[in-house]
Amino acid sequence: GRTGYPRNRHWNMAKAANLGPAHSDGRTGWRWRWSGDVVLPDTVYQKNSFLFFTQVFNDPIHGHIELPPLLVKIIDTPQFQRLRKIKQLGGGYYVFPGASHNRFEHSVGVGHLAGELVKALRAKQLEEPSLNSESLINDRDVLCVQIAGLCHDLGKSYTVFQYYMHYIEDVRWLHHHEDASILMFDHLVDDNKLTPVMNEYGLITEGDNENDLVFIKEMIKGSVKNNSPLNEQLYKGRNNEKSFLYEIVANKQNGIDVDKFDYFARDCHHLGIQNNFDHRRFIVFARVCNVDGQLHICSRDKEMANLYDMFHTRNSLHRRAYQHRVKMAVEIMIKDALLKADQDQHFQIKWAKGKACRLSKAKKHMEAYTNLTGRGFEVWCLKLTTHLTFKTSEVVYTCTLFVLFVAKFDYGKNNEDPIRNYTYFYSKFNPTIGFKIKPEEVSNLLPECFSEKHIRVYWKRRNDKRLEDAKKFTLCQAYSNGGPRAKCGPEATCEWPCLLSWQKHRENAKNLFIN
Repeated sequence: GRTGYPRNRHWNMAKAANLGPAHSDGRTGWRWRWSGDVVLPDTVYQKNSFLFFTQVFNDPIHGHIELPPLLVKIIDTPQFQRLRKIKQLGGGYYVFPGASHNRFEHSVGVGHLAGELVKALRAKQLEEPSLNSESLINDRDVLCVQIAGLCHDLGKSYTVFQYYMHYIEDVRWLHHHEDASILMFDHLVDDNKLTPVMNEYGLITEGDNENDLVFIKEMIKGSVKNNSPLNEQLYKGRNNEKSFLYEIVANKQNGIDVDKFDYFARDCHHLGIQNNFDHRRFIVFARVCNVDGQLHICSRDKEMANLYDMFHTRNSLHRRAYQHRVKMAVEIMIKDALLKADQDQHFQIKWAKGKACRLSKAKKHMEAYTNLTGRGFEVWCLKLTTHLTFKTSEVVYTCTLFVLFVAKFDYGKNNEDPIRNYTYFYSKFNPTIGFKIKPEEVSNLLPECFSEKHIRVYWKRRNDKRLEDAKKFTLCQAYSNGGPRAKCGPEATCEWPCLLSWQKHRENAKNLFIN
């Protein structure tokens, strides 16, 4: 942050010239240069700092944000620039005309917010001299957290590709984008020879003791569920005294992290949906507290309503945009095209030195996966339909004529309340000790059920008499598996507690509705 900036101070050219480039105004961390009649500040840190000069980005959500030069070097790589070609909401752009934003700006925003939160936590740590010195946040920690926020979505591809990969057995283990992000981060560092550059900025890239590359990748992967003994080492990149740093970028404890802060604000802005959660207020009240011998990021007890607004916004976005029925229909059609294309020998992803691989093998070759973007997908589909082995008018189908899709809506923790069960708070009178909110302190207006599932049937042909058979089959399965109520219609809906049994009915469904 720009602490110490002298507001409304204007010096003339003569005074600036007398000051000289190597002088300061006595404020640690600032040096001045002149431009015309006004002296402009360059953000410069302490003499031995590795951050040096920052670069300013003009973001429509967060305004003017500053990123250190190492993050700019990462942004300027081909592996990161590919995010410009990947739509943030995938098929949602076919439903919401304004949802044209990409993964690139989201990643930059997360890197910025990660830095804002970790710096705010460090500032509050300095106000508490009683804290263990090993838990104090240093410059290396700040830079690593910013890099993890910037690179957390490196493994993302066109949204449907993630859905499609789940259907390919040998790459199903990479279905979660965090695994691909770690592989892509390694490829980015190696391909652009960034290891010596990171060393110049003070990062430790070798050895097992607090290796910063390991630390960054662990933060991308996300925090572990902390059910281990207090004396057990949770991570390799940092010791347990700094385990709270893993809750900033991808918080698996309660889902409150800067990734959601950015995409809630950014997606709502482009979708035209109101965002009731104020992430800036959360950052102001966040601090590191002791919870039963372990350090966690906690918020003020009075901020409980603001956090409930965050989870309500999450639920609303999933209902109105992320799992919109038309959006999912578009992505199902694209998934069918991908499955068809993966079987064709002419449909391959080319990469360096004339090498090529099938679509389903791309995640095993990061050079090929770099070319796997939404824009490239449109070009490939055009080539696919005009190739001699395909007829342009050919209709692409999977083995069945309908798709059963379960839309799940919750607050991120299935049917549990994430605030009451997984979030820690502190009080005004004891800001160093964290605690959970008591049940009697939670509002009576909250829902009793925090999760519901909608079963949808997507039929791939119009005016087909078998559509009614598909509806009846879906309702039959819903009732037979304990669904208390269901409604007949194009979208079958029920409260269905058991979803695993759908797998054993899929083969029966295929026999009923084979093309």
